[in-house]
Amino acid sequence: QLVESGGGLVQAGGSLRLSCAASGRTFSSYTMGWFRQAPGKEREFRAAISWSGIAKYYADSVKGRFTISRDNAKNTVFLQMNSLKPEDTAVYYCAAGYSGGDYSRDYEYHYWGQGTQVTVSS
Repeated sequence: QLVESGGGLVQAGGSLRLSCAASGRTFSSYTMGWFRQAPGKEREFRAAISWSGIAKYYADSVKGRFTISRDNAKNTVFLQMNSLKPEDTAVYYCAAGYSGGDYSRDYEYHYWGQGTQVTVSS
């Protein structure tokens, strides 16, 4: 089970830190990802991190603003979001169980959280 938290309402330019806590199994050996989905749009890749935390991948639109990290001892993945923009508004989902293909594709992940709403006001 994956449970996201940390979403909320923030003004443009502000920051939020999302957390994804895993339970029921150990996800420390998995690549983990963050995706978002805005109303009427497909789910979009934001960031991914390898099981070791060494390799990190970002969508172009968040590079330099978002930072993904993980604490395997706590079975938790984080997404630090800075310089937020109104277009970042969406439900943000944590994903695990990456199957080894394109890490930016949602179908490569087998486990999903319920999502946390992020709203950025202008």
